[in-house]
Amino acid sequence: MGPPEGGRRPNKQQQRTKTFHRTDRVSAQLRRELGTLVHNAVREHGLPSVSVSDVEITRDMAHAKVFVTALMPERSAEAVAGLKELGYRLRMDLARAMKLRHVPELHFHYDDSVDRGEHIDNILRDLPDTLAAEKRRESDEE
Repeated sequence: MGPPEGGRRPNKQQQRTKTFHRTDRVSAQLRRELGTLVHNAVREHGLPSVSVSDVEITRDMAHAKVFVTALMPERSAEAVAGLKELGYRLRMDLARAMKLRHVPELHFHYDDSVDRGEHIDNILRDLPDTLAAEKRRESDEE
């Protein structure tokens, strides 16, 4: 079997599937840049401590969901509200930091996955105690 039509074999790069789309690369860069900008905004404006955990960008790159985690989950709503107020300024700072024709509109959301993971971890940690107490109760009933 000879080379495909056109007479040239595809090189190794062409043979691999393209796993990263432009939106993936842009969202990763946004996450890095926003991490720094949000850190500075938290210090300057006295917001509760948060960090950028993820950025999801739409295919047309017009909007970006910015997920943040808070050091103090009980103050997460305050932090997200503060970031929403600073959204325009952060977007302008992003425009200066990145070489994009159009910087997406930023939408801040609290990422509760860390809190949920912690809750599950606590349940699993307490599970042996719960099982031991159940066994004791069963043996007492017999």
